[in-house]
Amino acid sequence: MPRQKSAEIDAEIVDRAAGLFARHGFANTSLQQVADEVGYTKAGLLYHFRNKQAIYDAVLGAMREQIVSLRGVAERVPAGAERDRALIAAMVELTYASPGIAAFATTLAGGDVIEKPELQEAALELLRMFGIDPEDVDEGRLVRFVSACAGLGIAAREAVRADRAREWRELIIETAMDTLGHGRRGADSAAGRPGSGGRATR
Repeated sequence: MPRQKSAEIDAEIVDRAAGLFARHGFANTSLQQVADEVGYTKAGLLYHFRNKQAIYDAVLGAMREQIVSLRGVAERVPAGAERDRALIAAMVELTYASPGIAAFATTLAGGDVIEKPELQEAALELLRMFGIDPEDVDEGRLVRFVSACAGLGIAAREAVRADRAREWRELIIETAMDTLGHGRRGADSAAGRPGSGGRATR
């Protein structure tokens, strides 16, 4: 098995730490917990990051990179169901690649872990990508958005854990689209049942 490069090790540490921060918050996550999570001694962890704050800053940087990636998707697709689908598909892939960072970012969708201004701005930008005006919130749309993000995150992380990423991908996307209010497409046809007109989601 090829030996991991330093950048790959750093990325794994950041992603695992992000998952801990998502579950417990920064203040309630110790450096020893992060070390245990990645299978390092504390000294080994400190070889890669000088302290817990440096790890947290790297988590923020990785999350910002995800937001930039999603922004690129949003800018290429007109607002509406087509953009929602493109963003949801991109979020699934980002979660597959970095489940910890995605879990951390998902907490923003629910308004949690707003510990720094840049986190708040990231949350607001994600809302705007999905056509939600933070100054005049449509509560129905907001609830659907939060539910879709949370469900997508849980399902995609479980798909990675169960080694079913490819098999579950389309179903996760369709379920998130259903939650956003765009109707069903794939599940009915895959089961051999007539569709319910959900092709209009494109």
